[in-house]
Amino acid sequence: MWSFKKNGSQSIGRSRGGLTTKIHMMAANDRKAVDFILSEGQFHDAPYGRILMENVGKVKSIIALVMDKAYQDALTCYVAQCLNFKPVVPPKSNHKNPWEYDKSLYKRRNEIERLFRRLDGFRRVFVSFEKLDIMYVGFIKLALIYLTIK
Repeated sequence: MWSFKKNGSQSIGRSRGGLTTKIHMMAANDRKAVDFILSEGQFHDAPYGRILMENVGKVKSIIALVMDKAYQDALTCYVAQCLNFKPVVPPKSNHKNPWEYDKSLYKRRNEIERLFRRLDGFRRVFVSFEKLDIMYVGFIKLALIYLTIK
């Protein structure tokens, strides 16, 4: 018996939950993703957030960018400001010089959590059957298209 050899990049890495793949995403609301990338489970979120912002590029007018606390480092906020995004992220509780942020706007962060919850409804995305990035990205895109037109 023979089988196909899987050739291609695989973003599978060890984290606390075992072997995982992280999805880093920018979204317009709870149904529309702007862009996403994959990373191995053990890597930090902030560098991939900066890559996502650079992929989207500089916007014409200032847009609020609601971010998770994992993206609150100075470099990520600087990149966001250079690309005409206004970072809305609370400082960590142990930060020496905390800053002000729009708390009412930060409450909208749950929209991306709802988008991820909707993605979890697609078993093929949730369970990560696919090992190759190209196949996994394809199924994520298919799920996002379905969620957008639904």
